[in-house]
Amino acid sequence: MSKRIGVAVIGCGYWGMNYVRVFGELAETRVVVACDQRLDRLQEVVRRFPGVEPVTSISEMLKVTGVDAVVVCTNASTHYAVGRQCLEAGKHLLIEKPLTTIAEEAVELIELAGTNARLLMVGHTFVYNGGIRKVKEWMNKDGDQVYYLYSSRTNLGPIRHDVNALWDLAPHDVAIFNYLLDSTPEWVSAIGVKVLRNCREDVGFISLGYPGNVVGHVHVSWADPHKAREVVVVASHRRIVFNDLNGTEPVRVFAKGVRPADPEPTNYREYRFPTSHSYILRPHVEIGEPLKNQCRHFIECIAKKAQPLTGGHEGLEVVRVLQAVDRSIALGGAPVEISRNGYYYQQKSA
Repeated sequence: MSKRIGVAVIGCGYWGMNYVRVFGELAETRVVVACDQRLDRLQEVVRRFPGVEPVTSISEMLKVTGVDAVVVCTNASTHYAVGRQCLEAGKHLLIEKPLTTIAEEAVELIELAGTNARLLMVGHTFVYNGGIRKVKEWMNKDGDQVYYLYSSRTNLGPIRHDVNALWDLAPHDVAIFNYLLDSTPEWVSAIGVKVLRNCREDVGFISLGYPGNVVGHVHVSWADPHKAREVVVVASHRRIVFNDLNGTEPVRVFAKGVRPADPEPTNYREYRFPTSHSYILRPHVEIGEPLKNQCRHFIECIAKKAQPLTGGHEGLEVVRVLQAVDRSIALGGAPVEISRNGYYYQQKSA
């Protein structure tokens, strides 16, 4: 690249600080300015990252010379308004998950990015995790047929004040499932509860129906004393487990499977399902920080004018699922169909 890309970061909380650090470490980029209304956070930026200009408003940030791309790490409810302002100013945009909280607003950002010839990418960081990449690699071996997937993303907080636990945590797993299956759900069924007497759901269970009769299940919680970050794929030849909390063996492959019996068995013996022998594999996973992988991909896509792996359309699909989750919860867990012809939802017929 002939010049380093100038980056601005809006929102200097935990993730915002990480973005300032990572883009400051990449040779292709330099962090020009950080924006936050909280003066204590800006003071922390100045302390940790000398040379980064602190500002308190987006309009002020957009006037700073040398900003080519903006990273948005604000509350989810502000993503649309902040993202639109940045795209209209001609900036490339990396926006933290979820892209927006309303599908129609996500569509507007996608169209605006296209009109202004600017890159729009969503921070679905787990798609850039070497462990998830390894799971996908093993899913595609030996003509394996995926039966179902499930995930657990639980901990004691942190409790958000702009979205519930499902909007906070489940976007990770929906994005992971979509990436692993190369498809999007056709229907959703979900329940959410407020066990902490919070004004928002702090525990949720989501079922997702994918093409080919593949089912995904997501469990999220702000109220579980057991911290879990796990994704499991059950297929015909193997069970693949990704455990993000296992630093030495993040992926394990249990090479044991079961195949359906003859659909029309003629005797008792044929009712027995054939199984394969069991052994455990611990495949090597390339070491690398997922956030840095994601940021590097963002810069490469800008340079090459390429579509990112987690672009606006991928972000939109996750928003559509989460809106359907809201609708299903309101209906007491009834299945909700996700329309393929628009961005509206309807109750799935029984």
